[in-house]
Amino acid sequence: MSDPYLIGDAMTGGYGRGADILHGCTIAVNKGEIAVIVGPNGAGKSTAMKAVFGMLNLREGSVRLDGEDITHLSPQDRVAQGMGFVPQTHNIFTSMTVEENLEMGAFIRRDDFADTMAQVFDLFPILKEKRRQPAGELSGGQRQQVAVGRALMTQPKVLMLDEPTAGVSPIVMDELFDRIIEVARTGISILMVEQNARQALEIADKGYVLVQGRNAYTDTGKALLADPNVRRSFLGG
Repeated sequence: MSDPYLIGDAMTGGYGRGADILHGCTIAVNKGEIAVIVGPNGAGKSTAMKAVFGMLNLREGSVRLDGEDITHLSPQDRVAQGMGFVPQTHNIFTSMTVEENLEMGAFIRRDDFADTMAQVFDLFPILKEKRRQPAGELSGGQRQQVAVGRALMTQPKVLMLDEPTAGVSPIVMDELFDRIIEVARTGISILMVEQNARQALEIADKGYVLVQGRNAYTDTGKALLADPNVRRSFLGG
């Protein structure tokens, strides 16, 4: 069986000289699919994603993208290889307009990115409407759309989202998830950390439940939602 498109394989490591947070953790996503990382607070969810993006050093394990070992590449080099990352906080330039934020996302492009911006505006019509407005004046959900849109401006093959629905209303959460499904349908792989585990697993092709930096359960989103142990321990019954 061929490798997934992106895989952080048996990752062990932490930040700086601190104790390991991940312990043999494996996270993978196939082409055009949505993989979701869930688990209790402090489980190492965001750390696992940051490890895949090269933001901490692994003591053991590897990261491969499209069959190529990228374990030792910097985050910037991983962006050039086709990875887009949207952090949970500080993910937009508040004093810049929406359009300027999106233009910043195209910083590695040397070609005309007008078509990509048009695609982002198609995906998030409210951003087209507010494109001349400072991003700091937008609602929380609209700011997240700017952050996702900016990452899409690099034309990533993999889009990584760290808690994209944090602090937004249930209606906005549903809308963001709908847009994420649309992005995946274009062939972009989505790797997402989410606190709203039940809703995230509903849209996930693959789900990873982490506990204390280890893989506790791995299956399709539907299978995890149906698993009585997962439901009891992580989904409130």
